[in-house]
Amino acid sequence: MAQPTATPQPQPLTIGETVMLNALDAERQVNIILPPDYAAEPDRRWPVVYLLDGALKQDLLMGAGLMRWGALWGRSRDAIIVGIETRDRQRELLPATTDAAERKRWPSAGESAAFRAWIAQTVKPMIEARYRHDGTAFLVGESAAGHFVVETWLSAPQTFTGYAAISPSLQWDFEVLSRKPLGPGTRPPIYLSLADEGGATESGMMRLLEALPAGQPYCFSDRRTELRHATALHGLLPEALQYLLPTGVDDLDEFGFTLRCDKRGE
Repeated sequence: MAQPTATPQPQPLTIGETVMLNALDAERQVNIILPPDYAAEPDRRWPVVYLLDGALKQDLLMGAGLMRWGALWGRSRDAIIVGIETRDRQRELLPATTDAAERKRWPSAGESAAFRAWIAQTVKPMIEARYRHDGTAFLVGESAAGHFVVETWLSAPQTFTGYAAISPSLQWDFEVLSRKPLGPGTRPPIYLSLADEGGATESGMMRLLEALPAGQPYCFSDRRTELRHATALHGLLPEALQYLLPTGVDDLDEFGFTLRCDKRGE
C-alpha cells in the first residue's frame, strides 16, 4: 500500500536584514537588501542606494524589485539597497516653512537638517562598516523625499555620489529651494523628473533647471503629460537607476529602455 506523501513545510523567505535605530525620538527600520551574488562573490564590492521611505510598508519591496529587474536586463548595475523608514515625513524630510497654510497643515515639519545629519553620521557609517561597498552611495526619494534629495544635493552635496529626486515637492515654502543660489562649481550627478503636479511644483522645477550651471551633470525627465504624481516613483525609478548606475550595455533602446533626458547636462 502506497505511503502518503508528506506535505512540504513552508520555509521562511529571507530577503534582507533589518536594524532598528532611533532618530528624532522615533524608532525606525533601516532595511538592507543585498545583491543576489553578494555571498557568492566575496571579493566584489557594490554601490549603495539609500532609498527614503524605505520601510517594509513603504517603498522598500518595490524599490528592491525594480532594481533586480533593471539588473536582470542589464539596464542598471546591481547595488546594496538601504531602505530608511520615515515616521513623520513632513517633520523628517522638509525644512521649516514660512507659509502659514503649510505650517497649519503640517505643524511638525522642519527637521530635515537633523534627519540628514542622522543619515550621514549614523546610517552611512554603519552600512560602510558592515557591508562590502565600493565607495559610491546614491540617495533616492520621491515627493517630500524628493525635496529632501534636492535639499541635500544643494546643502551637503558630497554626502552622496549621486542623487535622484522624482517629482520633488519644490512648491514647499514658496518654492524657496529653487531660489537658493547654487554658487560656483558642479555637484554630483542628479536625476530630476516632473509628472502632472503643475502649479508651484512645476514652476519650482523649471526655475531650478534654469539655474543649473554649465557643466553640471543632470538628467531631467519631463513626464507632465504621461504620469501622475502617484505613478511617478514606480514609473521612473528604473530610469533614475539607469542614469545613476549605467552598465555600458549598448542595445537598451532595442528593449525600450531608453534613458529619456529631455534636458541634460554633462
